[in-house]
Amino acid sequence: MSGTAEIQGECRVEKEMEEEIIQRCISHLDTDYSCRLAKQMEREKTNPVLGFRTAGSHAEKATGDFLYEEMRSIGLTDVQKEEFWLDSWTFGRAVLRFKDSGGKEYTCQLGAYQTNFETDGFQEYELVYVGRGTAADYKNLDVRGKLVLADINQRDEWWINYPVYQAYLKGAVGLIAVQMQGYGEVDDEALNAQDIAGPEYAPAFSISRRDAALLKDRLCENERSVRVELDACSRVERNRPAYNITGKIPGTETDQMILLSAHYDSYFDGFQDDNCAVSMTFGIAKALLESGYRPRHTIVICALAAEEWGVCDSKYDWSTGAWNQVFRIHPEWQGKVLADLNFELPAHAHSSRDAIRCTYEYADFLKKFADEMIVPEDAYPDGLTVLAPIETWSDDFSMAIAGIPSTVNDFSAGPFMETHYHSQYDNEEIYQENVYRFHHELYTRLLLKLDALVFPPLDFSRLFREMHSSVSARMAEQDEEHLQGEMQTLIRETEQAEQTAEELYEWIEKSQIVRPVDAKSREDISQRLLGIFRKGQDYFVRLNWQDEVLFPHEAASNNICYLNQAVQALEEGEIEEALKALYEVDNNCYAFLFDEEVYYHFTEYILHQPKDRLMWGAGRILHHENLYGIVKRLRKLESWQAEHGQLPDLEEEIRRLQAAQRRQRAYLTDDIRYMTESVKKMQKMMEASLQEIKDYRIE
Repeated sequence: MSGTAEIQGECRVEKEMEEEIIQRCISHLDTDYSCRLAKQMEREKTNPVLGFRTAGSHAEKATGDFLYEEMRSIGLTDVQKEEFWLDSWTFGRAVLRFKDSGGKEYTCQLGAYQTNFETDGFQEYELVYVGRGTAADYKNLDVRGKLVLADINQRDEWWINYPVYQAYLKGAVGLIAVQMQGYGEVDDEALNAQDIAGPEYAPAFSISRRDAALLKDRLCENERSVRVELDACSRVERNRPAYNITGKIPGTETDQMILLSAHYDSYFDGFQDDNCAVSMTFGIAKALLESGYRPRHTIVICALAAEEWGVCDSKYDWSTGAWNQVFRIHPEWQGKVLADLNFELPAHAHSSRDAIRCTYEYADFLKKFADEMIVPEDAYPDGLTVLAPIETWSDDFSMAIAGIPSTVNDFSAGPFMETHYHSQYDNEEIYQENVYRFHHELYTRLLLKLDALVFPPLDFSRLFREMHSSVSARMAEQDEEHLQGEMQTLIRETEQAEQTAEELYEWIEKSQIVRPVDAKSREDISQRLLGIFRKGQDYFVRLNWQDEVLFPHEAASNNICYLNQAVQALEEGEIEEALKALYEVDNNCYAFLFDEEVYYHFTEYILHQPKDRLMWGAGRILHHENLYGIVKRLRKLESWQAEHGQLPDLEEEIRRLQAAQRRQRAYLTDDIRYMTESVKKMQKMMEASLQEIKDYRIE
């Protein structure tokens, strides 16, 4: 047998042995166990009618204790309750009582948000309907000391914190929100809960569309207000302990780790979000242990607290447990974890096509893995794909920015988010066993695939290709020669970095089966590769004001584009078109609808707040263009134009917007230069790692 044929034969035998191990592990998967565990997690609740297992509450802690014992019972080792501190929320009750239009007394359950409101039994209030809860909706209304009822659509319009804080500033004792669209669309009786992203001293509750309709009928009869009784207990306490629960399957060759993570706090019963995810990590771990599998790298199961909420008055008030786990409890994990497989709502098909969402750097590896999977048509008729980059919706974002390459089963694109998500209809009636079974098998295979690797399969070339594409697309929009020159320099650097990254990844792939006796040398190389990944997250991951992930230059580029449109529109006398463009600049959409103090509060708490209260959002938004004054002035001029039928003088507004253009161009220039220097730094790090891996192969 020739040398090549001998190697091919050895690879074939090794692949057959790997498949045998995989099949043995898969044969021990038990989705019935996982489903039972998911249901058992619903036992503890703060609200006896609606559920809720919220940050730092007794129900969350009791569930953590239960999961701790379950980890021990299935055979995980080094099981820990890992303490961190957060702002806790306990929602005990919210019951509204009033008389319907026929005079019959009516009682309904309300949902709640993370705010303070407590009564000693039923207390009488006057309730006023305030439309959509914007500043204009309070015209000629006195709501001091009253409850207000407002229609909201958080998915397509604005978040709950804006109308709630507006109500607080107007003197209301609390706001009751009805989700007219966007969330909770499954049924008119659906309640909805979300993170408040606002201060705990501005109280808020939620009501179903059915119950709100009864109140609106009464309000139509009485014109202004209706008497209601509210019995509520919603309590927020700052600086309270909570616990992430972890357990391990020890590695036999390295100190490196692979994480399986999901969160165990919930709104309502949280069957899909996220009981089934937590129980799936347990189910996979149990199958590995029962099969006798001995991993090369340590496998860590992480049941994370406080994903839904955990910090008062912060835009980034979710993913609290995950952020604390990797930045405060175990910062030493950074550089040691090859991957975090995070899970959300895995027992329901959110689309006809399944997807693994990941960081750019793992997309190539996962694409090859996904292409080899046989996907059951009854679960996902359109197969399996890979999406990048990650989003901020779940714990994997906090993991990634800590330098841990992360993935999540994609869950955000399907109708479930608009219908059942964060409502009392997230229950076992929407359980799909075939989907759940497939995800058990899919991620068991992925876990074993990762465990077989020597090095993290980091392909940095995708990052630089995406950056190159983004900068190139925006360069054509810039009319300043010096700025185009800066962007061209960045493009050249990304092209060189992409070439180096491609070569580095080729050597990483070549080296995945080489296992010298000196395990430390390969761990050192892995740590350096993960260090490059972490630097990429620090250098290039930014957020816009809608929490979308983007490159550093994109925020200013987008603002310049819209400011250009606005200036051109004003020069042509089109005030309405100018306002449409300004609506898209940073968070200035809120300048159209809410009082200045509301706008400023939710701007300043991002730009000027301690990093530990911004957590994963700290430093991700660097610039802001405040257009509140000019938006208000243009709206007045638009009304004046409609009234008088002639075009007002717009020179001052044009000059102000031109000044904003200059500021944004300066920001963009700084961002491009920063990115260029950062690409150069990553280039040097990749070159050093490439040489290390080549030396490793020679040895």
